[in-house]
Amino acid sequence: MSGTPGLPMAASEMTALSLRTADAVVLLDWLMSVDLDRLPVRHLAQKQALMDLLQRLDGSIPGYTPEDVDRAHHLLTSEMGL
Repeated sequence: MSGTPGLPMAASEMTALSLRTADAVVLLDWLMSVDLDRLPVRHLAQKQALMDLLQRLDGSIPGYTPEDVDRAHHLLTSEMGL
């Protein structure tokens, strides 16, 4: 990320991000299972950004099931040819 002069960086600024549901489910499932305290980070802000992402995904995908995770895993790995 090269940075953009004048890019708003206030803590309250929001950036829209669109993810396919399968990607969001896989990320949410992973973030729910990973121990963020053991994840290698260069700066504590990276851990905070992951926790913020987890919170946003959790609010966007209420009530997902293990079957949803399995279907998302299958969809994404099949796109990889696996």
